[in-house]
Amino acid sequence: MTLIHRTAIIEPGAEIGEGTRIGAYAVIGPKVRLGRDCVVGPHAVIEGRTEIGDRNQVFQFASVGAPPQDLKWKGEETRLVIGHDNIIREYVTIQPGVGVSGGLTEIGDGNLFMACSHIAHDCRIGSHSQFANAATLAGHVEVGDHVHVSGLAGVHQFTRIGAHAFVAAGAMVAQDVPPFCLVQGDRARLVSLNEVGLRRHGFTEPEVMALRRVFRMLFRGTGEKAERMARIRHEHGGDKGVAEMLDFLSETKRGLVAA
Repeated sequence: MTLIHRTAIIEPGAEIGEGTRIGAYAVIGPKVRLGRDCVVGPHAVIEGRTEIGDRNQVFQFASVGAPPQDLKWKGEETRLVIGHDNIIREYVTIQPGVGVSGGLTEIGDGNLFMACSHIAHDCRIGSHSQFANAATLAGHVEVGDHVHVSGLAGVHQFTRIGAHAFVAAGAMVAQDVPPFCLVQGDRARLVSLNEVGLRRHGFTEPEVMALRRVFRMLFRGTGEKAERMARIRHEHGGDKGVAEMLDFLSETKRGLVAA
């Protein structure tokens, strides 16, 4: 059964899924679509053209779908799309896209956004990632699946973070972070393979060892990087994780964090 506190403000036109609960003084805008079995805490605000899937939790004082903090935004209608089973904690801010640059911020399933984290306009976030307290993503950042961004870390606009990567606390990330790797520092530098995270997510020891060998060849080896990548693709190209890392490196536009 849908439960809406008598002090909550639900604008005409908002769509609220079956079983969703909305707390005191929460505000739901007229173009919001909330899925089934969601929980919206007291004083949370969800506005704009925002679509939220099923079983999401939006805690008190979170701001979801407010206008983007970008001077290029001139009031055009843009979108924020959030999948299922996400947890959005206190004072989190998640904003829609900007029309001149795509107009869509997109978030997958099963992510945790801890208190005071910020997801800016036009970000694309995969599934099952964690953003610790006050982690901050600028516009157009792309984040893969199973990524951990630690507290007080900042990510520069247009930067990509590959799947299973780990960004250490306080890191300032200004260039792309390869999949499966760990970065730290200001400016963030490549430290090692994220072996703890890989094992937590079910990677076998042979898979971790293969990625470790590739990491050393790519970032600790000598000679032209293009030649090393070609050799790795020839020797390990059948490994899914290795192929994912090589594809990521080939597609970088901002360059990679320094090793």
